[in-house]
Amino acid sequence: MKSVLVFCGASPGRLPEYTEHARAFGRLAAERGLEVIYGGASVGMMGALADGALEAGGTVIGVIPRGLLEHEIAHAGVTKLEVVETMHERKALMAKLSDAVAALPGGSGTLDELFELFTWSQLGLHDKPIGLLDVADYWEPLLRFLHHAVAERFIPEHHLESLIIERQGAVLLDRLAKHQPKLRDKWLDRRNDDQAVPKTRSPASPNPGRI
Repeated sequence: MKSVLVFCGASPGRLPEYTEHARAFGRLAAERGLEVIYGGASVGMMGALADGALEAGGTVIGVIPRGLLEHEIAHAGVTKLEVVETMHERKALMAKLSDAVAALPGGSGTLDELFELFTWSQLGLHDKPIGLLDVADYWEPLLRFLHHAVAERFIPEHHLESLIIERQGAVLLDRLAKHQPKLRDKWLDRRNDDQAVPKTRSPASPNPGRI
């Protein structure tokens, strides 16, 4: 693993822990010699992530659509800023440049980016490891929904299990680096055997966010 693509909010969020963890994650990645690929903004968690990596002497590559140069305030200090024309080009280039994916807290843009690569993984279009840094239980509601989707047979359990969930950035980077893809057929109902039946926790079970 030589590079990590990080999705996170262009806003700082409600809690100071969000930007603190973003800065720390960028610093950790840089200290391990990883290139940090991200959305190119200088504001919010995105800016903190880039600043943390740059402060540690790391390489940071930002990818930003031309139309967002002013709204997201492009980071002038990154190692390289790639300016593209569309959001589709942004996501495609970030994916191309990276070996692994980490999602920190963020809004609809972060979810869009995360789920596109999660879906591509299910379809076998890439085998990059994907992880969530669960700061202040931010991802718990999403994980409860995903377990519900497994129980309702819209997501195979082994695909959900492919998501790496950690609370500490160092541990998440360790697991991303060691991950070996084991994905199988996405379509649950193409088989009529016991293996097609998901064995998942009930969404109401204790601590449903831990996989």
